[in-house]
Amino acid sequence: MEQRNANYGLGMSVIGSIFFIFGFATTFIITLSGKVKDIFELNEFQAQLLSFSFFITYFFISIPIGLYIKKIGYKSALIVGLLLMAAGSFLFFPAASVPSFPLFLTATFVLASGVVFLQTAANPYVTALGSEESAGGRLNLVQALNSIATMVAPWIIAVFIFRETSEMLSAVEKAQTVQMPFILMGVIVVLVAAAIFLTKLPKVGGGSVEKRKSVWKYPHMLLGALGIFFYVGAEVGTGGLILNYLKTSSLDLSVEEAGKYVAIYWGGAMIGRFFGSIMLSKVTDFATNNIYIAIVLFLALVSGSFVTDWNWNIGLIFMAVAVGNFLLMQFGRGNAGRSLAVFALTAAALALVTAFTTGDIALWAVISIGMFNSIMFPNIFTLAVKDLDPGELSTASGIINTLIFGGAIIPLIMGSIADSAGYSYAFIVPAICYLYIFFYAVKGSKLRSV
Repeated sequence: MEQRNANYGLGMSVIGSIFFIFGFATTFIITLSGKVKDIFELNEFQAQLLSFSFFITYFFISIPIGLYIKKIGYKSALIVGLLLMAAGSFLFFPAASVPSFPLFLTATFVLASGVVFLQTAANPYVTALGSEESAGGRLNLVQALNSIATMVAPWIIAVFIFRETSEMLSAVEKAQTVQMPFILMGVIVVLVAAAIFLTKLPKVGGGSVEKRKSVWKYPHMLLGALGIFFYVGAEVGTGGLILNYLKTSSLDLSVEEAGKYVAIYWGGAMIGRFFGSIMLSKVTDFATNNIYIAIVLFLALVSGSFVTDWNWNIGLIFMAVAVGNFLLMQFGRGNAGRSLAVFALTAAALALVTAFTTGDIALWAVISIGMFNSIMFPNIFTLAVKDLDPGELSTASGIINTLIFGGAIIPLIMGSIADSAGYSYAFIVPAICYLYIFFYAVKGSKLRSV
């Protein structure tokens, strides 16, 4: 029993670090679109090609990677993914030296290829490490670690890249401000790859697949993959447009101030996932729950204040939003489908408020969407792979992860609307995405093959 617990703890620790790494890289690229728009003097549609280059990778290689993982195993897949991430990170150095937008897009594609390897291997690994009943809680926990990174990345960009002096720099000098973060990222992921190579991880899944229906014949899995398409598209599109939306809105924020609010948007996902990790884990101890909840609320207060240069008023507002998030989560406590339905409907409402209001109301509506995005990916994934055999997980994960390319398509649609009709109306698009996720939660996830 002790050996089993030790293996479980080691496996979760390694996967937690992996989720942190690819969470940082993903959000760094999404937020960087604002910087790229400035460097190369692009319109919003063109700037969103950075996100397109990142997320279109899922369309091309997720399914082949899912099949390939069966041959090389989860551990080897993690190492390959990290090394590809490092290669992509190092490519940003020459891309910024030129500077060249096509080279930026190429480096992004290579880096994203590594992230696809990591994500395709990591999600089923977490699911298979323990019981199916607690899979949602485990996925929410590692997604929360992922979200710590997604809050840190925009803050680093706001503080060290979106500098107030940036208007005084040449295009080359602006581009070179991104070099050091990518070099550091590349070095770190190489070191993590070496550590994983030297570590003996617990084996999960594998083996022969039972003689049962193809994963393509599971309606709930296919509809769940489409749910991932809309979720990722809405989250990435919103995250990618917030900065320029806040710059051009009636609030007239500076690029550095707007960048800090982007960090709060992604930080909301962190807070919501920490809540989700216990709400969906079946932990029933009253004292443990209350202590954990208090810690998460305190984290919301401190993190919201920290990224805004210790503005405690903003921290208090962020904590109040977290309280609302927690209360709404009670409607679906312990049930992934019910929780997903409540959060999807709330996110749709917030997106519409963003589209049709202005000022502080619109600001906090769009920022709060991040907190209600929080449990969507792990809950959609959990519902989509329910009843699948361990040997089918890698193939199903490859199919589901392919649809992450929604992060390539939806931001382009939003960018085009922002260019033609204004940033506010672009947020009608994520509202429609969330309404589909609501449908999946209440109906689509219940369908099973016969």
